[in-house]
Amino acid sequence: MTSELLPVGLLNQIGSALEISEGTAGLMVTVPGLVAAVSAPLVTVATGRLDRRLVLAVLVGLVGAANLASAFAAGFAVVLLARILIGVSVGGFWSLAGGIALRLVPERHVARATAVIFGGVEAASVLGVPLGTLIGDLLGWRVAFAAVGLLGVASLVGMAALMPKVEPQQTIIFAALPKVLRSHAGVRVGIAMTFLVITGHFTAYTFVRPILQGDGVDDGMISTLLLVFGVAGLCGNFIAGALITGRLRRAVVAIALVLATAMALLASYGDGVVPAAAPLVLWGLGYGAVPVTFQSWILDAAPDAAEAASSLYVSMFNLSIALGALVGGLAVDSLSTGSTLATAPDSSC
Repeated sequence: MTSELLPVGLLNQIGSALEISEGTAGLMVTVPGLVAAVSAPLVTVATGRLDRRLVLAVLVGLVGAANLASAFAAGFAVVLLARILIGVSVGGFWSLAGGIALRLVPERHVARATAVIFGGVEAASVLGVPLGTLIGDLLGWRVAFAAVGLLGVASLVGMAALMPKVEPQQTIIFAALPKVLRSHAGVRVGIAMTFLVITGHFTAYTFVRPILQGDGVDDGMISTLLLVFGVAGLCGNFIAGALITGRLRRAVVAIALVLATAMALLASYGDGVVPAAAPLVLWGLGYGAVPVTFQSWILDAAPDAAEAASSLYVSMFNLSIALGALVGGLAVDSLSTGSTLATAPDSSC
């Protein structure tokens, strides 16, 4: 997740270094999102007979290699090629990892275990993106990508050493994917709400750095505010994990309202660090609750087809990331950076 979101804090630097606009630099989020949307079901089906630990380890290793390639890229085309590999890895990884709590813990602990797994998403916001932004500010964006690449290699070693074997429960074929949509109304609802909420979020969040700059926040404080956002997100993740059992519908409605309110407040508050901090905390709390809540919704809707349903969810999640970044990029290039905050809340609600 750090790999997927790293460009968010480095768009200005990369755009300047590679002589591209901020909107074009946003393709570094759009491209892996589109690829991940396709790779989620493809990887799930193609690896149907393989040990899940082996598949996840290979995908994590590919993330590390792709980030190292970005660090040494001579031009934007090479960076985009590496981002395609990131998309393959992210889509495949989450299509399997999202539902793996069902295989690792007793049923009564599944919601909390899912929160722990998705804590990695929020840890990317708490540590990955802010630290990547800080490293980029101090040493350059290439060093930031190299650091995440080395982190990917370390993750590969840790996964190989610590994760138990997880043999596949059933062989999944492509026909199982539309079948799970047709036979589970809850999955269809979950896919639709994922599209709306995630598209709205990433329309604005992809360009949060130039948004904050436009609000008069100094470059040195942006990594701090991203850290605040991430800490709030980590709190939102575990609060949701503890409370969502039996309350999924209310949780989804609350998340949409919180996200829309936070973005509207950030658009209307005055300039400076303090006015920006409060909406970012609210935004972080709301988005932090999204992955564990939506994944739990999907698992609750199709417990008999967890991997197939999860692959569809991950596909839509990443397609929505790509669409949000694309819409935001078009708004930035044709209107203004602040226009992303005006567009995003409508989609989230």
